[in-house]
Amino acid sequence: MNPVKVGLLGLGTVGCGTVSVLTRNSGEINRRAGRGIEIVLAAVRERRRSRRCDAGGIPLTAEPFEVVDDPRVEIVLELIGGIEPARELVLKAIANGKHVVTANKALIALHGNEIFARAQERGVMVAFEAAVAGGIPIIKAIREGLTGNTIQWLAGIINGTGNFILTEMRDEGRSFGEVLAEAQALGYAEADPRFDVDGIDAAHKLTILASIAFGIPLQFDKVYTEGITQITPEDVAYAGDLGYRIKHLGIARRASQGIELRVHPTLIPHRRLIANVDGVMNAVLIMGDAVGPTLYYGPGAGAEPTASAVVADLVDVVRALTADPENRVPHLAFQPDALSDTPVLPIEAVETAYYLRLRAEDRPGVLADITRILGDLNISIEAILQKEPAEGEIDVPIILLTHKVVEQNMIQAIARIERLPAVRTKVARIRLETLK
Repeated sequence: MNPVKVGLLGLGTVGCGTVSVLTRNSGEINRRAGRGIEIVLAAVRERRRSRRCDAGGIPLTAEPFEVVDDPRVEIVLELIGGIEPARELVLKAIANGKHVVTANKALIALHGNEIFARAQERGVMVAFEAAVAGGIPIIKAIREGLTGNTIQWLAGIINGTGNFILTEMRDEGRSFGEVLAEAQALGYAEADPRFDVDGIDAAHKLTILASIAFGIPLQFDKVYTEGITQITPEDVAYAGDLGYRIKHLGIARRASQGIELRVHPTLIPHRRLIANVDGVMNAVLIMGDAVGPTLYYGPGAGAEPTASAVVADLVDVVRALTADPENRVPHLAFQPDALSDTPVLPIEAVETAYYLRLRAEDRPGVLADITRILGDLNISIEAILQKEPAEGEIDVPIILLTHKVVEQNMIQAIARIERLPAVRTKVARIRLETLK
């Protein structure tokens, strides 16, 4: 049987990783795919630059539309990232009747609904395992391995840069800014790190995971997103004193009134396996009604870990080339006409527990005033930690853990607490999840 002809868009980190894996493991990959796989054309910005992989046998072009218009190409690998021209190229490839494999989480999160609709009309596949959690096969696990379950919730450490920063802050007691600078020097964070530390990258990935888990359209604009830039070494230390670790989580939960979609710093009991995922590693914890909790762990980025997912998608597409388009695994796990219109809840309607930190005057009655405000809004306290004042200071740090409460009530409580004359600072708030 003739090899499947593939066109490649991008020979950067992931593109070169993909070429290396396809070359090194060609025998094993071809055995699994049932056919050979041959890259017949690759689009690059500069044809003469040196690369991290041996691409000497691949014809190169500086014009990406040559790849998607090439009549030989059956599958297009989109590995250039960003929104444009990636979106235009993918839609053109689909219009030309070509299957697509992409690692582009922003493209899928923002334009996946349109892309999948076009692909459905043309009877082609769009595979995107590498768009979430790098080498962890999390898309396939939810879409196929957990098909028999009603997914109740999922929680993921899905950005390695943020996880590295929080790990170093905990282990070394350093500030956010200091560790961020190190992450940039090591290549874990970009020169402009906002996508990572502000939670945007994780929100793209959570959008995709939630759609597959719950059978809802992709809705990136409804994800509540909060970064880690305000986390202090004190917060990390106090959380540890109380038996918790702070992680930057993406959480999607099926609630009675709708779906929660949120990315934010979160306290997790230190005994949970996911609380012990450190450095640049990723992990996703999923609760299914039949299987219970399952945890998926591995590298969330990097040339060959991401290439592992790209090649897996490529093999899936090759295997399905002769399959009836109506009987393929749906892009978002559920049949296109069976997606749900379950609403996504605003963050004010989400119910969770909280860690609160503030500084207040060290005198009788202050703590009673704070607890009375919480009680008036039906917020019960699980634990209180009050530190001794430093020498020469008249105020003390107070840390509280609450039981679950609707966020709107917590917003009101914090506003009232901050108006107390004895409270010296804004109230720092971090959500808390037990992940039971």
